[in-house]
Amino acid sequence: MRLLFKQRMFSWFDSYDIYDEQGETALVVKGQLSWGHCLKIMTPDGEPIGTVKEVVLSLLPRFEFILGDQVVGTLRRELTLFKPKFELDCNGWTVQGDWMEWNYAIVDAGGREVAAISKQLLNWTDTYVIDVADPNDAVLALMVVLAIDAEKCSRG
Repeated sequence: MRLLFKQRMFSWFDSYDIYDEQGETALVVKGQLSWGHCLKIMTPDGEPIGTVKEVVLSLLPRFEFILGDQVVGTLRRELTLFKPKFELDCNGWTVQGDWMEWNYAIVDAGGREVAAISKQLLNWTDTYVIDVADPNDAVLALMVVLAIDAEKCSRG
């Protein structure tokens, strides 16, 4: 399953449209006023699916993945000098990125690639392609991408 993640150009808060392979809007992400990033994931009809919320009182950036009212995972930036590194606590997955912060892979405990994320260049806004092996993992993979993008945005 392939998703296209596009940030909206003119928005007060972080807002994204997520398109499926046919170019139809699959999901909508809207930022909310809060301390730190708070991104609500919804169906195109406005039905809530989940939330990516930044934990404000932490030494390094950390984000919680919330489905319903339950935290199902977290992503935390680790202290490194060059290549970005994230600690992912979700389904036994790990996330690996390149030093340019354009490409990422989410891998499960068995070494199987859950999702491949690549940033498309030469766009006015942040645009990522997310290739997910199992469509059931699409929302959680999207949450990882949202958290990484929000963390990069916080760094400037």
